[in-house]
Amino acid sequence: MKRTQIQLDEEVYDRIRRRAFHEKRSIAGLIREIIQKEMTPSDHSPSPSIGDFKFIAAARSKQNILKPVSERHDEALKEVFQK
Repeated sequence: MKRTQIQLDEEVYDRIRRRAFHEKRSIAGLIREIIQKEMTPSDHSPSPSIGDFKFIAAARSKQNILKPVSERHDEALKEVFQK
């Protein structure tokens, strides 16, 4: 097991603390369970397909304000996913 540190908003921390208290368990254990459930692949979630990556192409792209895209790829991806 690895140790990590996270910061939570006051509201989120209070909700987790109350839930852990009601379930008579540790906050750390509850957070581990929540993360495990979120990270475990579900039988109902579709596997990624090539259609999920339509933004990838072997051609020239419009550089516009993100020029050069090769150096600002994170911003370009963010722009695509926000559409």
